[in-house]
Amino acid sequence: MTEQILAEQIATQIRRDILRGKLPPGTSIKERDNAAEMGVSRTPMREAIRVLAKEGLVQLRPSRSPIVAQPSYKEVSDQAQVLIALEKLSAELACQNASDAEIDHIANIVDVMAREFDTTDPLDMFEIDMSFHTAIAEASRNAALAQTHCSFLQKLWRARYIAARQRRNRERLVAEHSRIVDGLRARDPKAVRDAIENHLWHLADDIREVIEAEALAAAHPNDNKTV
Repeated sequence: MTEQILAEQIATQIRRDILRGKLPPGTSIKERDNAAEMGVSRTPMREAIRVLAKEGLVQLRPSRSPIVAQPSYKEVSDQAQVLIALEKLSAELACQNASDAEIDHIANIVDVMAREFDTTDPLDMFEIDMSFHTAIAEASRNAALAQTHCSFLQKLWRARYIAARQRRNRERLVAEHSRIVDGLRARDPKAVRDAIENHLWHLADDIREVIEAEALAAAHPNDNKTV
């Protein structure tokens, strides 16, 4: 196994630990200790941490161990505004440029979510959900837009998972995604923009309380020791 592939696997494991809350915001990630625990060398561990830092999940610190990032609500809110704009533009361009096969692929992802929602791990379902949004960006046929969308999606990976976890509901999930697919099939830019807006307008608000609670817990780490 090449070190690059190993680094990607390590990044996936740490990413999932962060999303599941096993590594909460502010937690130190010690290269040596984590490498020893996973039975790998420090080189792929270091590269995995770089990947996660690029995604915004980990914060690098000079001469100190990196920590799990703890963005402010303002930072997440600003990023969410940009992501929503990118999603709307992606969908509009997909109406013009996507092939029928690409739209069928996007629709098939919704079918998977509908069929497997109740039997799939919530984090796995979230990743399927994110593949839906990535597929629309790719169907825009605009490489620069797809790359920028991917970057912001990564930065908001944890925030969107928190939002999805809070609003976990099969009927809502399927209905909102199906409405987006309907707009794509109709090649109707306004309909698909409205569907994206309906699906994502609450993204920043959904995570406000969680982020603020985490910031409070980090500022007063001893308050809940007896709970």
